[in-house]
Amino acid sequence: MLNPRLDQLTDFPFDRLRTLLEFETPPGDMTPIDLSLGGPMHEPPKILAQEIAANANGWGRYPPMDGTPGFLSAVSNWLCQRYGLPGDTFEEAGMILPVAGSRDPLYMLAAVSVPEDQPGEKPVVLMPNPFYHVYEAAAIMAGAKPVFVPATAENDYLPDYAGLDQKILERTALVFLCTPSNPQGKTADLDYMVSLIKLARKYHFNIAFDECYSEIYDKEPPPGGLQACAKIDQGFNRVVVFNSLSKRSSAPGLRAGFMAGDPALMKKMRLVRTYGGATVPLPIQAASAALYGDEKHVEANRALYRKKFDIAEEILGNQFGFYRPDGGFFLWLDVGDGEAATKQLWSEAGLKALPGAYLSRPDDAGETPGSRYIRLALVHDVETTKSAMRRLADTLR
Repeated sequence: MLNPRLDQLTDFPFDRLRTLLEFETPPGDMTPIDLSLGGPMHEPPKILAQEIAANANGWGRYPPMDGTPGFLSAVSNWLCQRYGLPGDTFEEAGMILPVAGSRDPLYMLAAVSVPEDQPGEKPVVLMPNPFYHVYEAAAIMAGAKPVFVPATAENDYLPDYAGLDQKILERTALVFLCTPSNPQGKTADLDYMVSLIKLARKYHFNIAFDECYSEIYDKEPPPGGLQACAKIDQGFNRVVVFNSLSKRSSAPGLRAGFMAGDPALMKKMRLVRTYGGATVPLPIQAASAALYGDEKHVEANRALYRKKFDIAEEILGNQFGFYRPDGGFFLWLDVGDGEAATKQLWSEAGLKALPGAYLSRPDDAGETPGSRYIRLALVHDVETTKSAMRRLADTLR
């Protein structure tokens, strides 16, 4: 017997993409370029390999679930400097925990947050629509009903959680917010985040601030969930933030980052991870500490992404609803029919995109907000990006 909730899960977006392109063949005279997957391809900083090698003796020891002193100190210092928090903010033990990337703990927070069904009512988890696919699966497997809140051009890609019916808010257990967002690259400002935190405290739900793209931005550094809490000055109650080195340091294979926030929630998260989570190996914690302690490589990384957005802007102009995202490394392009454009780009130009429909769900009117769009990840080098943008413009023009 299997958990019946599994039947509610849809196919993974990249499985759907493989099915869509199964009988399409890219041109033989073009080198294929995969822009569908958000896997950074910039060269990782040298300090990563140096720290792994210098701490190789740690592979022979079990790592602590709570994090090494060096890791915790580095993350605490980075958070305080990045968001203007007091230096003693994280003195209480357990407010920061190392994680093997942000996906697993984001998924686990739903299990911690969602209560048993109330008589006649099912708890709900709110998420933007379009959204990062893990949010939906986390809600379903925790026994909640996913509620998809529009995040479209009409509302500047920011879900209006406060505008939901009071009955929905009273049943809400958890809210997901990715800022800068995937796929639209929209940054929530501090006032938006403060209002959402106040709403959470009024209706007693938790917030997962997914900040894995926080250090890839075009102009202004995005505010963070803990920064918004500090503005309210009532502690981190109901808030957990998630950060990863995958994007910040071009190290997706490291599988390293942290979560931080509400001490009570963090205590529960630690308990769940003790039973079912992966601990971060000692050499990786050492490398993570070094990476969070160095901003030079992050600035260089950010500048490279800016250059690629310059290229996209120059070549695409105002086609396909192009706009420069606030942050992240995705283009979210209106091509009329995302699936049709994806097939055409692969078969005629050797470009692999991800249809926006695979990152969204139908609304009450039966319309899927991502169906007109494709998502492109500008993760390749500059010359490859130029080639990809020219092929795109020539093919879909």
